[in-house]
Amino acid sequence: MRILVVEDDAGIASGLRTNLQQRGYAVDVCDGVASAWGALRAERFDAVLLDLGLADGDGSELLRRLRLSPPATGAQSTLLPDPSTPVLIVTARDQVHQRIAGLDLGADDYLSKPFDVDELDARLRALLRRAAGRTSPTIRHGDIEVDPAARTVRQGGKVVEMSPREFSVLLVLLEARGRVLSRLQIEERLYSWDSAIESNAVEVHIHHLRRKLGSACIQTMRGVGYFMPQGVAP
Repeated sequence: MRILVVEDDAGIASGLRTNLQQRGYAVDVCDGVASAWGALRAERFDAVLLDLGLADGDGSELLRRLRLSPPATGAQSTLLPDPSTPVLIVTARDQVHQRIAGLDLGADDYLSKPFDVDELDARLRALLRRAAGRTSPTIRHGDIEVDPAARTVRQGGKVVEMSPREFSVLLVLLEARGRVLSRLQIEERLYSWDSAIESNAVEVHIHHLRRKLGSACIQTMRGVGYFMPQGVAP
């Protein structure tokens, strides 16, 4: 899952990047309103961690602008941000009226600094779970059970060992069940701007997943991409 951190304190931003990467997220960092708006127009993120006190403006204005954006369709999709992107405000403004204002403006959650990174991760998982329309903390697909918090996979009740990247590819495909994702779409969900991507990385990970979970688990639409079918019986 890909996260945009909007934070102008270099130390905090670096700490967030490191901690979230260790938890399996792809993380990009912007230090201001202008750069974050450009990132949201150019890329798709699964969630945004937004500070309010930024050097070039107030983060609440970025949130307001995002929520007022029209839904992007067709050719516009590369020019407009997704107004439904989950946003978690992470700020030193901890007064009740400030939290209420942030939530009323369209934030999905609000966390005051200083905070525990484990709590941040839990709140982020809850945001992503709600955005995907799930109520359960685990994901079931046929005889496969995935626990995003523990980053574990079981098939038929038995643990399936996976590399961090294999787990991330599986999670992306599971969250998009029934939809075909191109290689580029998968890469965009897995890699941050500064990541080096080998040309066949996605294909290799999918090959490994098929070997571990069964060849029918992930299907290919030739010339388009990959998908996991909906309606698989448990």
